[in-house]
Amino acid sequence: MGTEILVSSLQMLTTFYLTLLILRFLFQLCQVDFFNPISQFIAKATNPVTDPVRKVVPPVKRFDGASLIVAILFQALMYLIILSLAGYAFPPLALLVWGLLKVISLVLTIYFFAIIGMIVISWLAPGNPHPGIQIIHQITEPIMAPFRNLLPPMGGLDLSPILVFLVLNMVQVVMSNLQQAAGMPF
Repeated sequence: MGTEILVSSLQMLTTFYLTLLILRFLFQLCQVDFFNPISQFIAKATNPVTDPVRKVVPPVKRFDGASLIVAILFQALMYLIILSLAGYAFPPLALLVWGLLKVISLVLTIYFFAIIGMIVISWLAPGNPHPGIQIIHQITEPIMAPFRNLLPPMGGLDLSPILVFLVLNMVQVVMSNLQQAAGMPF
């Protein structure tokens, strides 16, 4: 029972910090306002682990490879620790593949909830200048814009989120199958 509590706590903390690392990657990729207080928090929380890697793997334009590499390695390390606590051992390559699949899966989850948030905000608080709302708009707009171009104007209704959800769902199904094929434990 004690091991289960420890493993559960580690998974929760790992997912939280992994989310911060992925958000840092997405913020740079989507050119989120760096002076936003939420961006500042995420940068300060992830700098200790990303800055040393950034010296070796500098950003290429908007692509922050250091944050992505750290996220994958961090998740692989957490799999190693959690599985070791449970008494299992796996080859390092499997751990890295699981880390990569987990990172991709979490990116999809972030976008799923960000788009839902964007939809709700557009109904309840359009034009609100809150920093969180600005970030949601800034990270979802690069994904939403191509889908908006596919659909003709519908009299003020934006149906592009439906297409985005369909694509996200298809990718999540593929990811689920890849995770099963790779033998991911959780």
